Order: sequence, then structure tokens, then C-alpha cells
Amino acid sequence: MTGIICAMTIEAENIIAEMENVKTEKISGIEYTIGILYGKEIVVAVCGVGKVFAAACAQTMILKYSPAEVINVGVAGSLVPELKVFDIAVAEELCQHDMNTSALGDPVGLISGINIVKFPACKRINDAMVSCIENCGLNFCRGTIASGDLFVVKDKHREKIKSEFNALACEMEGAAIAQICYINSVDFAVLRAISDSEEGDYQKFAKAAADNSAKIIKEYIKNI
Repeated sequence: MTGIICAMTIEAENIIAEMENVKTEKISGIEYTIGILYGKEIVVAVCGVGKVFAAACAQTMILKYSPAEVINVGVAGSLVPELKVFDIAVAEELCQHDMNTSALGDPVGLISGINIVKFPACKRINDAMVSCIENCGLNFCRGTIASGDLFVVKDKHREKIKSEFNALACEMEGAAIAQICYINSVDFAVLRAISDSEEGDYQKFAKAAADNSAKIIKEYIKNI
């Protein structure tokens, strides 16, 4: 089984719409949709915005449904000129840009207890995703995606996150899901379509960007 986590309904609805033999369960306020997509068993959840919702969703999904892999899909903001609205960011690593115990002598972003700054995503999933992105004719970049409980709109925040973590995009859930998968030894990947950049506006482009990320995950499920 593949687990798919989205923060918002607009990121999940195009995936759920094509599922068959669907049933739903609500746990701790989060709805999990279980069913078949292109002959494969999947579970899809809309976790809500932010790292706490994302972590709670990922932990519940792993314990309840035992997916072999968890993929976080949705939208993100670009931090680099190479990624424009509707392009795709594929996370090779994920970090939490708002985790900071540097006052204790730690590197910025270090996750205390497991002593990791960047969580490496599954190369197997990423390579398959890249093939799907290429088949869909979309531009993409691979690199670090940074997560935090801040909707980043100010240039000073973009530059800080980019310079501290060499990140190409930022969002609010991926690294929390990565941490939960890491401590549970579950393969994971994070794929984000760019909804906002210096040239693009989130409110205007989020839905169309989310459609791009859904298109890729459906292509991935079809081919695994």
C-alpha cells in the first residue's frame, strides 16, 4: 500500500476522484480515504496545514494502515529562480527551517534526540517520480525542501531559508512527515508543485499547481 498525505483538499481531490472501492475513516479529526487507484491499494489523507497536523497524520497512517511508502504531495513556494509557478520540486532532503537550538551550540535546524538536520528522501521513489514528471512534460528541480510553521511571503525570509539550508522550495508539512517516516523506518518522498514565487501569487495559482502534483502522483501509482 502507498500512503499519500496532502495538506489541503485541493491537493487531494483529483486523486480521490479516481479511486474505486472507496471507504473513509476519521481518526483524530483527520479523514483517511482507502481504496484502489489503477489497481493499486492506496490510502489518502488531508492532514491540515502545519507540521503538527502533518506529523499526527503520518504517525496514524503508519500505525493504522502500514503503508510500504508515504508520499507527501501538494504545493510549495519557490526559493530559486529556476523554479517558477507550476514547476515541480522533488525533495532529495527535507529540513525544518524553524527548528533552532543554536543557543545550545547546535547547528540551525538540528532535530534534537536524533541529531539530524536534513532527512534523506527515498531515491527509488524519487527516480520513479522524475520519470513521471518527464512523461508529463513538466519542468522540475531536485534538492532540499524546507518546512516550517510560517507561510513565507517576505523576501528576507526566503533568502534566510535559502542561504541557511540551500533550499529550493519551502512549505509547511513535508519535513514533519519525513521525520515521522524516518523514526518508523518507512520509505518516503515529498513532491511539490510551485504555487507561488517572486513572480507568482498563491491565491491565483494554488489550484492549478495542485492539479500538477496530483497528475504526477497518479502517473506514479499507475506505473509502480
